[in-house]
Amino acid sequence: MSDTALETAQQLSRRFATTAAELDASGAFPRDNVAALHAAGLTNLVVAAEHGGGGAGLVTARRVVSEIARGEPSTALILAMHLAQHATIRAGRRWPAHLADRLVTESLRGPALVNALQVEPEAGSPSYGTLPHTTARRDGEGWRVSGRKRFATGCEGLHWFIVSAVTDEPVPRHGSFAIPHRAPGIRILRTWDSAGMRATGSHDVVFEDVPVPYEDTLDLAPASLGPRRDEAQMVWFMALIGAVYHGVARALRDDILAFAARQSPGGLGASLATLPRIQDELGAIEVLVESSERLLDSLAAEADAGGTPGAVAAMLRLVVLENALRAAERALVIAGNAGVSRQFPFERHHRNLLCGRTHAPNPVLVRANAAKTALARLDT
Repeated sequence: MSDTALETAQQLSRRFATTAAELDASGAFPRDNVAALHAAGLTNLVVAAEHGGGGAGLVTARRVVSEIARGEPSTALILAMHLAQHATIRAGRRWPAHLADRLVTESLRGPALVNALQVEPEAGSPSYGTLPHTTARRDGEGWRVSGRKRFATGCEGLHWFIVSAVTDEPVPRHGSFAIPHRAPGIRILRTWDSAGMRATGSHDVVFEDVPVPYEDTLDLAPASLGPRRDEAQMVWFMALIGAVYHGVARALRDDILAFAARQSPGGLGASLATLPRIQDELGAIEVLVESSERLLDSLAAEADAGGTPGAVAAMLRLVVLENALRAAERALVIAGNAGVSRQFPFERHHRNLLCGRTHAPNPVLVRANAAKTALARLDT
């Protein structure tokens, strides 16, 4: 399955690349791309084989996401979020059986995308240890969910919103509530107007007294415990987000190599690629990109082997992102004026990569946590 999935992703990536600039300009949700991913079986890549899915592990999923991102990274990010959720469904640690069966069945039937909505305008990201302001009020045999979520990637095409909230019970509980997209009381506010990753449709979503069956919940536990995280899910999330921006870096690397090989400035009598200075820049880009490839593969392989490298997953994702941004800076030096011209793809790649720094946990928090871990070793 892995070789076939990767070959399919490569074919789709080339196809998606032909409309990437158009999606970047319009910011439109990439519906045709998502439909193509489903038709090719990639939206069900990690669904258990016995249920009709691809049964792929993180190594294959990571490589597929990177390949799609080479062509169109917004589509890849939407796919990454969806695959991360289905990986937890397959693991069976969090999902009630009736919900897992329903989401898998719908995903096999059509491109029924799912994503977790956790970030809020006031509470921010749970990576900082804050509880959401979104509330779940008991109402007869169910719940009523009210609140506002930000940066809801793919929200215009999601079939399921997995919404974090705190209950109004005497002893409040915190967890997630599974809400189908057609539930009454859901509004999408088109707030996403970013410099890059423009077609992700990461708008705000408002929930106003949305009804949820009592049993359609995940991970309800006393709110006093604060936000909790599943280490295995965290590895998938970090690896697949890193995979998206690594895919952009690979596309940038390929484009700058072709540019340097073709450009022959007047008076040089040869291409830019023959100059030692340019070769040094190209070599530095290659080192950065190939190092990230190996880092992501090693992280994914450890997870597939049953390890839980959650403590280092965020650090590795940060390294991959910083490598990609350093590669972009070197590519812009090589390209000169072409690097900031919309007639070339370099400025679009650079804008997309800049958005990688916005994903939680942000670089400052990752480094702070790494420092605390390192300092704690002095006491042992």
